[in-house]
Amino acid sequence: MITVKHALTIDLEDYFQVLNLREFFPPSNWDEVPLRLVEPTETLLRLFEENRVQATFFCLGWIAERVPELIKKIASRGHEVACHGYDHQLLHELGEEKFREELVRCRQILEGLSGQAMRSFRACTWSIGAKTPWALSVLCEQGIWHDSSIFPIKHPDYGDPQAPLLAHELEVRPGKAIFELPPLVAKIFGRRLPLGGGGYLRLLPARWISRALRARERSNQPSCIYLHPWELDPEQPRLPITGSRKFRHYVNLAKTQDKLVYLLKRHRFTTLAKVARNWRRERALPDRG
Repeated sequence: MITVKHALTIDLEDYFQVLNLREFFPPSNWDEVPLRLVEPTETLLRLFEENRVQATFFCLGWIAERVPELIKKIASRGHEVACHGYDHQLLHELGEEKFREELVRCRQILEGLSGQAMRSFRACTWSIGAKTPWALSVLCEQGIWHDSSIFPIKHPDYGDPQAPLLAHELEVRPGKAIFELPPLVAKIFGRRLPLGGGGYLRLLPARWISRALRARERSNQPSCIYLHPWELDPEQPRLPITGSRKFRHYVNLAKTQDKLVYLLKRHRFTTLAKVARNWRRERALPDRG
């Protein structure tokens, strides 16, 4: 019997807000672009309800301000409303003080709409790392106890290939630690293979992902799956990007929903906050919210 629950996480942003398309859609022009994320987010909520699954929605404050009823609906369905920053800027571009200001701003927006305390965070494009040594301290200072921002791979835009693959705590200061849950990465023949979501989920066979989740379950270790509403929107506008960025953004968009359902039918998922709570309880560690 499967007892381990993995974190199911949604980065609530629209297609035009991703790093791959920044040259076409600077934040100053976002209000001129029609939002497309509401319909695929409604599809996700329906799938989660059908499969009795709770998820963490990492929400952009910019999005929450424009579709407040969607945030309220996510919260009313029992999902965790968490922070993905305000307008999808890389943390090292923001800097420490602006990042602190952004967290305060997002807390006011998201807590006001959801009625939940903001306890979980994911940085834009996994941008917590060597360039942001202050980030975890700021999160801790602002009452964030659960994070999923460190991708343990080597990638042109992000990642730390030396970071742990499994759930762990990062001690920020004496007596203060943040629970860190990386997206699913499997070690195969000494190499790290990302499987946990995004373009990796769309590109690779769902059975590979399921097999890696089973391995975590056998060792009583939770993992994390992530995706975006725009990945369930194969009719989104096609922009003239080329090369690997084009491939990463558009590959197999029409297959996302079927792959997600495949995983929902075979594994147990819940929110990041609940995964953290269960992980700490099993290890007799203090519950930090």
